[in-house]
Amino acid sequence: MRAQVSDWIVIESAKLDGPRRAGQVVELRHPDGSPPYLVHWMDTGETTLTFPGPDARVLDEQGYQELAERKAQGPSGLHGGVR
Repeated sequence: MRAQVSDWIVIESAKLDGPRRAGQVVELRHPDGSPPYLVHWMDTGETTLTFPGPDARVLDEQGYQELAERKAQGPSGLHGGVR
């Protein structure tokens, strides 16, 4: 997994139709973009050091916007914009 500042970390829920958690990468700890990342979480407003697990995806801005649009339209999957 690799990220850049301003990318989004999206963590899928373990429950079917459960809430998805999203946060924006605000700082990298390694120049190659590998974890951990400093992430500002949208649901809590907190900024935390994050080691993404296997349920996480890194999306660029376009990919995150597409994901949000698909969610608004109904059941969503993750396509395009995945890093």
